[in-house]
Amino acid sequence: MARRKKGRLVNGILVLDKPTGMSSNKALQQVKRLFFAQKAGHTGSLDPLATGVLPICLGEATKVSHYLLDSNKSYRAKCILGQVTTSGDSDGDIIGETPVPELLESDLLAILADFEGPQEQTPPMFSALKHNGRPLYEYARKGIVIERKSRPITLFSIKLLSYDLTKDSDKPFIEIEVRCSKGTYIRTLCEDIGTKIGCGAHIGALRRIDSGPFLLSQAITLDDLLTRFKPEEGLETIPEEQDYTAMDQLLLPTDTAIQNFPSIEINAAEFDKIQHGINIDFQPDSDLTKHSSDYRLYYNNILIALAIPVKNDNNEMQLKPKRLLFL
Repeated sequence: MARRKKGRLVNGILVLDKPTGMSSNKALQQVKRLFFAQKAGHTGSLDPLATGVLPICLGEATKVSHYLLDSNKSYRAKCILGQVTTSGDSDGDIIGETPVPELLESDLLAILADFEGPQEQTPPMFSALKHNGRPLYEYARKGIVIERKSRPITLFSIKLLSYDLTKDSDKPFIEIEVRCSKGTYIRTLCEDIGTKIGCGAHIGALRRIDSGPFLLSQAITLDDLLTRFKPEEGLETIPEEQDYTAMDQLLLPTDTAIQNFPSIEINAAEFDKIQHGINIDFQPDSDLTKHSSDYRLYYNNILIALAIPVKNDNNEMQLKPKRLLFL
């Protein structure tokens, strides 16, 4: 007999404002326990130092989480100038200090402008990327350096928000807002900016302000969740019979994450085929096929699958089910 899974069959996306000092996985596990969910996953790690938008997918929403991994993101970062650390942020040990040169605001703007556009970036050692099944930060903490391949990224914009370069400042800094593609490491960008200035730099504070379609204005803090919904007995003893209505109202629908995919309403016969993994006929509209190869399939206004267009043996277009969703 199959072992009964612990937790509820709850589906949706919670936009969490992750606190500083906590790993993304620990934040995920706390949300999972609070919602007493069978299944949960996040959509791209934030460093423990970082705060801000961390979409957490519950239940069937985990099937669309990888689309959010590929989405563009925006950050606000405080770059501390004149100090280089082991980790590239203020959690690391200082390994180098250099006076900050005198710069005008126009100098800073010119330097930042040089970083905009497509480029190659080498991931930092203090990252969650895996090598032989272990995250790179585990090697970094032991002083082991692993060779990493550079990867293509795009910095769509870098705005200078504020700065303090006065000589009597304890920690000269620049504060920037960055809009970037997937796979961009802001700590590496900060270090590269420090190198360009000629004094080195590290991240002092980092906040993700959006991730794909999800905005900071939609996010709820973990403290707010714990204050409003934590039972007196503690997080480890949340009962299944608890009323979760108020909590579930905080969840966004699963298809919120994939609104950029074209949608198609299918009929009962097509629904039956899709549920059995059978392709359905498809007459593509040029407007639908311009932007995406993935399609959202709805039956009775409920998202039931993601599908991709294919050609059958007769060279006719069909939609092939890619992921079934049980919402």
